[in-house]
Amino acid sequence: MKNQSFWRKLGDFAMGKGFYIVLFLCVATIGISGYYLLRTVVNGTHPTEPAGGGASVTIPDQSAGRPSVPEQTEDPPAPSVSPQTRPAPAPSAQPDDPEPVKDTAPEPDTRESGKTISKVFTWPVQGAVLRDYSVETLSLDPTMGDWRTHGGLDIAAAQGVKVLSISAGTVEQVYTDGMMGTTVVVDHGGGLQSWYCNLAEDVTVQAGDKVDIGSELGTVGSSAMAEVGVASHLHLETTLDGRPVDPRDYLK
Repeated sequence: MKNQSFWRKLGDFAMGKGFYIVLFLCVATIGISGYYLLRTVVNGTHPTEPAGGGASVTIPDQSAGRPSVPEQTEDPPAPSVSPQTRPAPAPSAQPDDPEPVKDTAPEPDTRESGKTISKVFTWPVQGAVLRDYSVETLSLDPTMGDWRTHGGLDIAAAQGVKVLSISAGTVEQVYTDGMMGTTVVVDHGGGLQSWYCNLAEDVTVQAGDKVDIGSELGTVGSSAMAEVGVASHLHLETTLDGRPVDPRDYLK
């Protein structure tokens, strides 16, 4: 009974004056705690320093120490270049330039046609000229009995007389012509050739042989049917670049 009386008194006190006392104490406690907390926050706040300390970097004035450059008011004069030293512009290749075309024109013939070849010549046989060279005017043909051209010299010589090369050269042909008989052709170079007709069938050279001036080619014969009306003779012709020329131009 005694304990119940104590707790009843205590409850009455708490609901009365004790309530206000407890409330005051709580408010005071909260106020004191808030005061100390605010003071701690205010007094403990310091400006944050950089991690690297208080070092400072001074940026120099970029205009200091820079050399002054005077303003250029006029364009500088262009350097003079003499015409001899001025480089020539390189030619530019155009994509549509045609491909170079090879010149297929033949080389010009530098042989002196119509002029005497600088060689030594001799008569093929010794004898009178029975019929002269005549291609621009007509002459009487004793065999045919008419007037016609004559492309060589008929030099009198007995049958069997040796026929000599008028100059050095190479035998080009040996053949028998139906009208002029056995014929030997010698190439003397420079476009000059000599033709020996009315020879005997047995000749002493063949095509490809090298001959000197005065070399024997064969003998005088009577194989030229076109000149049987002329006394025994050698028919000699000369051509230059394929055109007939007068044998006297090369003989002494």
